[in-house]
Amino acid sequence: MSDFAQSVKQQADIVKIVEGYIRLRKSGAQNYSGLCPFHKEKSPSFSVHATRQFFHCFGCGVSGDVFSFVGKIENVGFPEAVRIVAQKCGIPLPKREFSSPEEAAGARLRSKLLDLHECAAAWFEDQLRGPEGALAREYLTGRGLDAKGIEKFRIGYAPDSFNALRDRLKGMADEETLRASGLFSSKEQGDGTLGPLYDRFRKRVTFPICNESGRVIAFTARTLETGDKAGAKYINSPETPLYTKGLVLFNLDKAKAAIRQLEFALLVEGQMDCISVYLRGIQNVIATSGTAFTEQQVAILKRHTSNVAVNFDPDTAGANAAEKSISLLTEEGFAIKIVTLDGGLDPDRYIRERGVESYMAAVRAARRQSDYLIERARQTFPGASAEQKVKAMNFLLPHIRRIPEKLTRDQFAADAAQKLGIDSAVMREELRQAALKRRDHIEIRTSGLTEVERVMLRALAITDPEHEAARRIAVEAVTQQPELFEGLGSFPAMQSLARRGAQDPMEMVEDQAQMALLAEALLGETESPSAETVQGAVVSLQKRRIESQLRQLRAQIAEAERRGDHTELAILTQKKLELDRALRRLQA
Repeated sequence: MSDFAQSVKQQADIVKIVEGYIRLRKSGAQNYSGLCPFHKEKSPSFSVHATRQFFHCFGCGVSGDVFSFVGKIENVGFPEAVRIVAQKCGIPLPKREFSSPEEAAGARLRSKLLDLHECAAAWFEDQLRGPEGALAREYLTGRGLDAKGIEKFRIGYAPDSFNALRDRLKGMADEETLRASGLFSSKEQGDGTLGPLYDRFRKRVTFPICNESGRVIAFTARTLETGDKAGAKYINSPETPLYTKGLVLFNLDKAKAAIRQLEFALLVEGQMDCISVYLRGIQNVIATSGTAFTEQQVAILKRHTSNVAVNFDPDTAGANAAEKSISLLTEEGFAIKIVTLDGGLDPDRYIRERGVESYMAAVRAARRQSDYLIERARQTFPGASAEQKVKAMNFLLPHIRRIPEKLTRDQFAADAAQKLGIDSAVMREELRQAALKRRDHIEIRTSGLTEVERVMLRALAITDPEHEAARRIAVEAVTQQPELFEGLGSFPAMQSLARRGAQDPMEMVEDQAQMALLAEALLGETESPSAETVQGAVVSLQKRRIESQLRQLRAQIAEAERRGDHTELAILTQKKLELDRALRRLQA
């Protein structure tokens, strides 16, 4: 170890360095513990010894000093790890030595690109303050941003010029480096070569994207124009030696301390959402910058917390993005809640229109992952038919399958069965087994008719006037209380038979599958059902419907109790009492 590295190691506090990456808790006089960043785990097995200045994981066996920790977590070699630790400790760096010319060239390029981005960010800030930035300042004021907020996030303005930024930076680097920065574009010429550079961002508000250390590495830029000439609403820096979009979480540099303190991260979809929420005092907020959440981003976030509240836009794209994020977070064992906002508003607009207190209340009332997904399944596949319920279950199963803990998967499946109104023991067991075995799809095989279906089909097919009373009870039930039959596979056949009048029952059912069910019922018939038997079948369906409604009410009551919504709780409790009385009357 060089003299400089030895000096850095003597001055560095490994606990503080490690805490910059993961949460640590004191677990003894000299020990600190946390979740290991180098392998998946749910119980902390990673320890740091404050006095002896080393770390060790009892789970995966990795151990070492402050340099080996930084080298492993940053995926860099020993010299770079020493440099990172020195910078974190405020120790001046000596002239750097590299192991190869390629390593030296790469380091020089990244250093120059950082300088270019810093200069570009400062220049964009100057342009926003100048005369050309008036329209941009007006736009930002309309979005609720004041001078302090603009300065905090270093928001700027790219003027309507193809060459202004290029002219500002051309003295800092050669054309090859400027091209590698991603700050400029060029068009391919007829001979296949690239044409002259021109500014990528023009007549747009600029938002710097920073790495975890707070250095500017890229930009997002929003147009101020409308109409066909405006182009894309947002354009982003391309990937460069500094910037890989799947490895960056917007605002993590500012939010990580609050995330560790509050022990959860608030994940939003857009940068303006993130900025608006942060500037209102909710500082544990990060954004995906409009991209799909990646495994690498999940791993980065896992260093700081295992608890996430997701608040994506309520439109279809936002809901789909939320589901993808939930999937990745679930696989990594995160505890997830979903924030939903009234009125279909995004976080930025909601907090501006209704205030930070209302938004914080919505965050506190965030629903469990399972509750949110079950409600999505109900909305996406409405109706009480067996087919719709199977579709809803197959929507949920990929999410359930990703849950690492067997007990949690089983509980999710039980909640889904209850809230989807799955009464069939066969369907409930299929869902449970699929969840426990981590399957992501089920096929419910068409089983034989239930006894209730046989009774109803036979009654509706009666042609003998002697048993007309039984047929009349069945017809009235199907036509006046169709909700009782919607979950039955033979309901379409029952509807056709109820309209048949004096026609032959077998001529009324055209669908081949429904014809097969009717034939199955009639072939097993020994005598026509009596009026009492048909009435008993109808009552059993009424009981089943009330019992299903009671299950849903009990779930809603539990949710209202969790939220502390006493008004809703009183309404739901009254409905439950009425249903209890109705059920007792049927059982009398």
